[in-house]
Amino acid sequence: MQIEPISNTVLMQSALQIDLVPCLVDNYAYLLHDSASGVTGVVDPSAAGPVIDALNKRGLSLTYILNTHHHWDHTGGNAELKKKYNAKVVGPRADEERIPGIDLALRDGQIWMFGEQEMQVLDTPGHTRGHVSFYFKQSKAVFTGDTLFSIGCGRLFEGSPEQMWMSLSKLAGLPDDTLVYCGHEYTLSNAKFAITVEPENKRLKSRFEQVKELRQKGLATIPSTLGEEKETNPFLRPFSAGLRKTMKVPADASDIQAFAAVRAAKDRA
Repeated sequence: MQIEPISNTVLMQSALQIDLVPCLVDNYAYLLHDSASGVTGVVDPSAAGPVIDALNKRGLSLTYILNTHHHWDHTGGNAELKKKYNAKVVGPRADEERIPGIDLALRDGQIWMFGEQEMQVLDTPGHTRGHVSFYFKQSKAVFTGDTLFSIGCGRLFEGSPEQMWMSLSKLAGLPDDTLVYCGHEYTLSNAKFAITVEPENKRLKSRFEQVKELRQKGLATIPSTLGEEKETNPFLRPFSAGLRKTMKVPADASDIQAFAAVRAAKDRA
């Protein structure tokens, strides 16, 4: 199925313009343009071709390449884009040795200026040991890579359930109107699983129907809001009595234990 950006339009938050760029089978890269400074970047380019096409369509060059983690489907376009545009690669200090072509390694909590936009780096390990998310407070946007998905979260390839729960909790602490831009179009399959975990969640049922309609039309389900995720994403809801009942998690179990049970169930699904 051909995946199209929502309404095929540029998503604008304050001065930061955000273009969703479908890559590979289900990956999303994001083209960022700060209109005040003219700075342009791309988040997690799995392939160079779709990004080059998006830049050409907008009449833009590329200033920065931002990587949330080292996996090839988030960094595969780094080398070609860096060479073509002389762009600088920005990534996590905690994992700089695995980010192809990295020029600038940023630490947890660091504020970095993307043109006129403040970008805060948030260490969010779990999927990988060096994963980060990029938070643009002024623009109410966070780029979560493979840590937080729409109605889901990433597999624990290198981290523990405790690490991932701490990372998700950090993201959940951002304002509810924050737009969540994740690395993959997994929302429909995530929603199908979530319904089995929390079948009485009315907000989840409603969102599931919305997601099915969007996917039937070939439209993206991204971005969601953090508020929506907190209401419908089982990986942000280990405290839910209904979820614990379905998952047979004791009421006195910790949120980390409940989260781990949900993650293990998703791995088996």
